[in-house]
Amino acid sequence: MPEINLWEPTTEFPIELLPYDGATLYYGSIMYKATADNYLATLLSDIAWQHDEAIIFGKKIITKRKVAWYGDRNFEYTYSKITKQALPWTDPLLALKKMVEVISGTTYNACLLNLYHNGQEGMAWHSDDEKDLQKNGAIASLSLGAPRKFALKHKKSKETISLILEHGSLLVMKDTTQSHWLHKLPTTTKIDSPRVNLTFRSMELR
Repeated sequence: MPEINLWEPTTEFPIELLPYDGATLYYGSIMYKATADNYLATLLSDIAWQHDEAIIFGKKIITKRKVAWYGDRNFEYTYSKITKQALPWTDPLLALKKMVEVISGTTYNACLLNLYHNGQEGMAWHSDDEKDLQKNGAIASLSLGAPRKFALKHKKSKETISLILEHGSLLVMKDTTQSHWLHKLPTTTKIDSPRVNLTFRSMELR
């Protein structure tokens, strides 16, 4: 499928990206560029970034990409066989959470942030379907910084859909998207500036 051009003058947001088996809405940029610039600078300097970890074939891998995990309470979140403990919200994160909740019409209780220093850092095909997350809950992805390509692939049909996530833009994956679709952030040598991705989520309350 050709890359979707979301910048035609007649475009009305949000745009539904998936033809079936789920719902993924793209809202385009939800803030002025100056506002997005300010939030990017704040998050780069104030978030408690750490290199991400994963256990693959019994071996611990440390990634160049950095992550941070925040929430309403000290939620534990386990993926790639590593468990993270949520930190308390910062004021900028709460402001962004409120903005995303108003636009998406959904409330969230946690956020996983990813820092990609340049285009050579990305994410392979995966689904966010860990048992700690509410099943079929919405995941709101807010992008700040370098525009990056984002791709989805159906698990059975292998149909793919891709678009460019712009600075200050919002994408929401919900309903059965995680059950039927994979998604990834491809690497590229053409981008040498950072991108911060905030993924607001709903954790199961136990």
